[in-house]
Amino acid sequence: MTTAQSEALFHRAQQSIPGGVNSPVRAFRAVGGTPRFIARGEGSHIFDVDGNEYIDYVCSWGPLLLGHRPKPVIDAIASVLDLGTSFGAPTSREVELAELIIDAVPSIEMVRLVNSGTEACMSALRLARGVTGRELTVKFEGCYHGHVDSLLVKAGSGIATLSLPDTAGVPRCFSETTLALPFNDLDRVETAFHEHGDRIAAVIVEPVAGNMGCIPPQPGFLQGLRRISNHYGALLIFDEVMTGFRLSRGGAQALYGVAPDITTLGKIIGGGLPIAAYGGRADLMKRLAPAGPVYQAGTLSGNPVAVTAGIAMLRYLEQHPEVYETLDKISAEIVAGLPADVRVNRAGSMFTIFFQPGPLADYAAARRSDTARFGRFFHELLNRGVYFPPSQFEAAFVSTEHRPDDVVFTRKAIREALAAASA
Repeated sequence: MTTAQSEALFHRAQQSIPGGVNSPVRAFRAVGGTPRFIARGEGSHIFDVDGNEYIDYVCSWGPLLLGHRPKPVIDAIASVLDLGTSFGAPTSREVELAELIIDAVPSIEMVRLVNSGTEACMSALRLARGVTGRELTVKFEGCYHGHVDSLLVKAGSGIATLSLPDTAGVPRCFSETTLALPFNDLDRVETAFHEHGDRIAAVIVEPVAGNMGCIPPQPGFLQGLRRISNHYGALLIFDEVMTGFRLSRGGAQALYGVAPDITTLGKIIGGGLPIAAYGGRADLMKRLAPAGPVYQAGTLSGNPVAVTAGIAMLRYLEQHPEVYETLDKISAEIVAGLPADVRVNRAGSMFTIFFQPGPLADYAAARRSDTARFGRFFHELLNRGVYFPPSQFEAAFVSTEHRPDDVVFTRKAIREALAAASA
């Protein structure tokens, strides 16, 4: 497998882009080697600039539920390009996408469109503070909610990948507004609220963690967060940027039967284009400007190209509810029967193979994984034509375009790569 063109591009990129990439995990720092520069995608496969072909389990980090270049989305994008790309004024398509989201997600009565998951989470927290008049936020170790200053405390995703406990450039006064607790530990949540309950504006959580690897909630955890938040008058925010429309059409909250006060969404609602949203009860959302005193704005929010792609994606999911059963079956088949010295955590079409045998319910357990062995495993897979996330602390994703022959090929490649990585 030749990688000469990727190597040349990476060298060139490092002269003009910090680290050679526009998002840290893409740099392969956790696994070593040269990142592959991708030329195109089709269905479940991607092709790099050297002509190498891979079965893709990154799926653009989650948005590509229908695979690369799905016809409904591509056709919709083509149809809107003749009309314009951005107006800085409202369009009917924004209303249509908002209505589709409200119809699907149980807790959302009103929704505001933004441009990224980071922006959605940042805005949701501002709204929670504005509504409650409080300043503290409870988050969970290993959960990543974008690069919001106050939330880059014991965060997952790229922070975990690069072994950075926090980040330079965040004032201490910002991080002091955040209480970082172990995921799946309700006792610690109870203690934090007992000590600081009258100062806590919100609890923000990935209902299924995906940024320390895939870690589902233990029975009763999400329900406990709802109960505690209610008792102390704090708001519960579900960060469903990753899980929204991926685990079910109504997201993780529909799957687990827990209604948050505010939900953040992204990834799938843009059909592969950059867009995000936050929404919740109408009485809360009406506190946003121009209806209320909590300010938030965005020049490109609700731009017609991304909105049109999102409409096409959500319409397809509305009309094809069988998608979720298909995705669950595909991911289950891929990871079935792996050796006992690795641990598989899976939630629907998200999964992670952890390089340790013990149970994984929180960030501390995930951090005990053998990351060196994962790096060898990653490259053994890559050399066999299977593209996994280049970090132990990320979730892999499947799409409806992963066909039976992809599954058979991947299962064989995983077992060979596991054996080779242990040699």
